[in-house]
Amino acid sequence: MNNILAGLRIVEGSAFVAAPSAGMTLAQLGADVIRFDIIGGGIDHRRWPVTREGKSLYWAGLNKGKRSIAVDFREPEGRELLTGLIARPGRDGGIFLTNFPMKGWLAYESLKRRREDLIMLVMTGNPDGSSEVDYTVNCATGLPMMTGPEEGGGPVNHVLPAWDLITGLTAATGLLAAERHRRETGEGQLIKLALSDVAFAAMGHLGFIGEFQVNGEERRGSGNDLYGAFGRDFPTKDGHRVMIVAVTRRQWRALVEVTGLEDAIRGIEAEHGLNFDEEGDRFLARKDLNRVIGKWCAERSLSDIQSDFEGSGVCWGNYRSVSEMISNDNRVSPMNPMFEEVDHPGIGRFLAPGSALDFGAAPRESVRPSPVLGEHTDEILAEDLGLSAAEIAGLHERGIVAGPVND
Repeated sequence: MNNILAGLRIVEGSAFVAAPSAGMTLAQLGADVIRFDIIGGGIDHRRWPVTREGKSLYWAGLNKGKRSIAVDFREPEGRELLTGLIARPGRDGGIFLTNFPMKGWLAYESLKRRREDLIMLVMTGNPDGSSEVDYTVNCATGLPMMTGPEEGGGPVNHVLPAWDLITGLTAATGLLAAERHRRETGEGQLIKLALSDVAFAAMGHLGFIGEFQVNGEERRGSGNDLYGAFGRDFPTKDGHRVMIVAVTRRQWRALVEVTGLEDAIRGIEAEHGLNFDEEGDRFLARKDLNRVIGKWCAERSLSDIQSDFEGSGVCWGNYRSVSEMISNDNRVSPMNPMFEEVDHPGIGRFLAPGSALDFGAAPRESVRPSPVLGEHTDEILAEDLGLSAAEIAGLHERGIVAGPVND
């Protein structure tokens, strides 16, 4: 974590992945992100993965560095508290991030009446406000139909919620852009961001849309081969599996030199009338290249391959489990300044990342864990809303707010 956004305050009302990840991104850069939830927790308070005791590791992962207030916003008094928090005066306040439906008290026009320069970013599934999640958006992009073996056999769904994560980063960028605009002009604004727009924009940026419209051809699956270049997984003599990639000419020439396969590869090149200095030509001849490079890998152990590739310029990696990653990779350890062993309330101590950004003018600081639900309720009511101890006690007695929940 660092403090490059110190002084910026964002109120977050969220669930799932995209919105919480946007808030966390800003919190890890030093912004004061206040997440509000219904008393007892919303739909993601116990979301999997969970510990054996049922504690959500998902919650612990996506809410690092935030403050938490638990409010019964089904009641008018609770809604009034949160409206006051969102619209609180101050140069660096008045910023609201949400993926909740924009209606009633959460409508932009309703909140704007309390603060004219309000910045509000609303995430939706589709631009019309209808619902989508990462996996329903992904199936609409066509990507699962081109993932998997060449002979097909049905769509392959990815376990990574990529569109959620990209949408979260896009939202964080959008809020910072809108905050800069407000500093320059004094104007707030409503920002709309649809998960499907992020996905379909990426399909355009990466050439998938143009590929079909210009060539008129549907891309088929290519298995584990890297489309348009050379890249493939190969088994080793001792039962491991390595991924070897040659996108650039330098990477390709390093691979050919290290493996000693110059003659065999020149023969394949001549047979197909191709030039393997061109990355696309390597893809066209992938089956023959895979055969000779696969044989080379199959005759060697993982340690042999590692020794051969060390310092050679070959781009490669070995496949492993999460446990092997944690046990064997210094990049996922306290040796990497991004990571720290952190005590997570109610869960225990485990490795947690801060921001991947390393600012020269804002040194890294300790990673702050995710809050217990309602951990900062009284603090926020007193310090941010200026309520007295008696007023706060009354809210608790009426069930409008709640303190920390450790169940």
